[in-house]
Amino acid sequence: MKKAKPSSGDDLRPEYRRSDFDRLVRGKYVERLKKGSNVVILDPRVARAFPTSEAVNEALLSLLDLAKKSARRG
Repeated sequence: MKKAKPSSGDDLRPEYRRSDFDRLVRGKYVERLKKGSNVVILDPRVARAFPTSEAVNEALLSLLDLAKKSARRG
């Protein structure tokens, strides 16, 4: 059995040319994501208690509803 030839480091298919692609920029959208991202990192204890986004949303919406009801009374 023959060993496979080592690749030349260029994994681009022959039908593509590098000139077909723009230059990639690392972190191009990072500032936009920081401003408008809705990703929240949960404490591991919270993540165990609410394993899905639906469970988290339901709990938070219930809390908001309770807070609104409490604010009307006071």
